[in-house]
Amino acid sequence: MVFAAILFLTAFALSAVAAYYSIIGLIAIFPTAVIAIAIMGITLEIGKLVSASWLYRNWNSSPRFLKHYFTFAVVVLSFITSMGIFGFLSKAHIDQTIVGLDSSVELKILEDEIASERKRIENAQRSLTALDRLVDQSDTDSAIKLRNSQAGERKRLATEISSANTSIKDLNSKAAPLRKDSKRIAAEVGPIKYIADFIYGDTTESTLEAAVRAVIILIVFVFDPLAIILLIAANRELSSLKFYEVKKEQVLDGGGYGEVTENENKVMLDKSKIYEIPQEILDRVFKGKKKS
Repeated sequence: MVFAAILFLTAFALSAVAAYYSIIGLIAIFPTAVIAIAIMGITLEIGKLVSASWLYRNWNSSPRFLKHYFTFAVVVLSFITSMGIFGFLSKAHIDQTIVGLDSSVELKILEDEIASERKRIENAQRSLTALDRLVDQSDTDSAIKLRNSQAGERKRLATEISSANTSIKDLNSKAAPLRKDSKRIAAEVGPIKYIADFIYGDTTESTLEAAVRAVIILIVFVFDPLAIILLIAANRELSSLKFYEVKKEQVLDGGGYGEVTENENKVMLDKSKIYEIPQEILDRVFKGKKKS
């Protein structure tokens, strides 16, 4: 009985989580009908579990039409739930990709600006080197006059170098959190890179996307079907707990019947605890089977 309860709780937990992810995924597909999709998803999930349970309990006795329709309904509803889960996981992956793409684009712009400022510094330093070379090639008197004439240009070049260094410092401050995000995203993508390399032997963008799809499909194929199978297993476990029912006056101190539980004018005999079944009970059981 305890194990049957555990099976039921596990099945309901899996089904609830699958329904939650499925509803979010369906809302992503139909974003203008949030409340309607949520109500529909919850109702269909409950209907699917009840249908699967009823189908298992009445498989042998139910009409063929009901059996076929319930089977079809459970399979289709499981497919819808799986499709919603696929949409949810795909959206999560796409959102992460977009965030990483935005950060990489912004970081690329800042890196280009930093490279441009460094180029300005290199050009200014090259100009100063050229001015120094002219001074070094002149005699003393000419060098003094030449350096004095270069004073304005040297000041301008020094100011340009200082301005470029300040700009690089500011740009690096802006780029620092983006570089951190880039490393974090690379770390998050790391596991899927290993999977892509294991499956496809490559880590290009196309193989990464294929690996992500493969992982999502594996999750989808296990999630909701497992909830249905656990529910069926719980029903099977519960149905195995049969009780024999006899009239109370037929039981004398439980003799031969095993452990009994009183229920008004009858007693319930737990099958698992019966160690000797009286002949009259066996006759009734097998007589009933022959008639059927």
